[in-house]
Amino acid sequence: MTTPVNAGELAAAQMANAVMATGGIVHVEPKEFVTILGRVSDPLVISAQGGFFSTKYQYLTSYKGLVFYTQDQTPLNLPEGVEEVQAKKIWVPG
Repeated sequence: MTTPVNAGELAAAQMANAVMATGGIVHVEPKEFVTILGRVSDPLVISAQGGFFSTKYQYLTSYKGLVFYTQDQTPLNLPEGVEEVQAKKIWVPG
């Protein structure tokens, strides 16, 4: 017999599964994000624009097995040589 699960418990379990599937996601300030990009050879950045009441610019990159995420009210000035892929949406758990 299965035990009924409420929607909140189900959502929490789905978020936990998403974090486990993606590994660690580290939220950093925009300045630190750009610093990390300087440490990566051939950096790839996934970016998206979103927001409900105001526009926000979101960015993801990978470094040493971790995913780094930042967002800002203005577009970041990415270093030369960064490969940028524009995504429709970025969703980060939590």
